[in-house]
Parts: sequence; structure tokens; C-alpha cells
Amino acid sequence: MESGRSRYRIVLACDGIPADRGPEAVADVAEEFTHRPWHEKIECTWSDGSLLLSAENDYDPQGLALMDEFSDAISACTAADFGYSIRLVSATNL
Repeated sequence: MESGRSRYRIVLACDGIPADRGPEAVADVAEEFTHRPWHEKIECTWSDGSLLLSAENDYDPQGLALMDEFSDAISACTAADFGYSIRLVSATNL
């Protein structure tokens, strides 16, 4: 990445994943994002019934691209036979 470009730290939360699938979803989504190198410093955790994803990039100040890819990963990794929603927790200009 070019130096001098803005960097963003985005944190998303996915609500509605059944608690018994949470820990497995953490591992599966984190692995899925290893194939998406345009997002860096990926952290995926399970906290208080929500799947949390944080990442850095240099092109997504509102987190919309990350949100779309997070949804794709959840659908692929969990079979998504339940309702879920994704919300923006924060988007910070680093």
C-alpha cells in the first residue's frame, strides 16, 4: 500500500448466530479472511452473543465493503439457516 494514504479500522458485529455455532464461526470466518488480503489485521471474536470482526484497509472508510464480505463469509461458513444481521460498531480513520 502507498504511504500517505488514509487507513481505516472497521469493527462489525453480526447478531443472530446461534450460540452453539459462535466459536466455530469465529474460526471459519477468520480463515475465510486469510483469502482476502486487501483487508489486514483481521481479528474475529465471539462476545456476548455477537460475532465481531475488525479489520484495516485503505479504501473503505464507512466499512461497506467489509460488511458485504463479512456477510458472504458468514453465509458460506455457517450455511446461514438462521436469520442474522450485521451492524457497524465503528469505523476509525487511523
